[in-house]
Amino acid sequence: MFNRLCIIGVGLIGGSIARAARQRGLSKSIVGYGRQQDLQNLETAKRLEVIDDYTLDIEQALKGADCVVIATPVGTIETILGLLKPFWSDEALYTDVGSTKGNVIAAAERVFGAVPDNLVPAHPIAGAEQSGVEAAIDDLFLNKRLIITPVSNTKPEALQKIQCFWEQLGSTVSVMDVHHHDAILAATSHLPHILAFALVDMLGRKDEQSEIFKYAAGGFRDFSRIASSDPTMWLDICSANKNEIIPLIQQLKEELDKIERTLKNDDGQQLFETFTYARNARQRFLDQFDN
Repeated sequence: MFNRLCIIGVGLIGGSIARAARQRGLSKSIVGYGRQQDLQNLETAKRLEVIDDYTLDIEQALKGADCVVIATPVGTIETILGLLKPFWSDEALYTDVGSTKGNVIAAAERVFGAVPDNLVPAHPIAGAEQSGVEAAIDDLFLNKRLIITPVSNTKPEALQKIQCFWEQLGSTVSVMDVHHHDAILAATSHLPHILAFALVDMLGRKDEQSEIFKYAAGGFRDFSRIASSDPTMWLDICSANKNEIIPLIQQLKEELDKIERTLKNDDGQQLFETFTYARNARQRFLDQFDN
């Protein structure tokens, strides 16, 4: 499918893309690019045969590449696009894997004046709490959703080829508007991570004076699992999508206030109805995976 695949940022996601592409024969060669501080990770990636080679020189990384995947934290996207600009090729395809898309579009407009027609923003709904290339696996995207967010001037053939690439990696691909993507992910991913971080932050400080964690059961472990995610990555995500996240936090505060009032008023019926509706809503969510 490609002659040379360039992965900028060979971590969990970038490394998993490389592993899956290699397993499925989607590129003749795969090169990784990173900064000096990424050298050890890049050396590990080559030793594990995740990539064929690596370089700290962006011009060398892009030489002959017909597909470039930006797999760095969302806060770095403008810097990466700035590095790519002098060597941008109209013959290559460019995509990213960021959890927010509005900032990708805005960064491209600032760097290029307009979004290049061969840049196709994408977001794989897949991941893990671990990070680094050693956590990369070749089936991370298998049967996982992948959202592509083209803009009005995106080349149809570029969109089609990136969609085909992700489908061959095993993803179920959807195409949607950039703002719609960011609103959905704020509700289903970004807010839950904030909740997990906030809860563990609160209880962790209490645990310094008591034994809360000692007696925490499996439910707490399940709910708090995503608080083990990379803080730097989630700082970038929340900052990039704050305009969608803040209204949701306000709505959640109102929901918690409502529950607080029902407890104060001993309104068991209202509390039961809230819990019942939530249980049924979650079951509808689970039923989607059974059909």
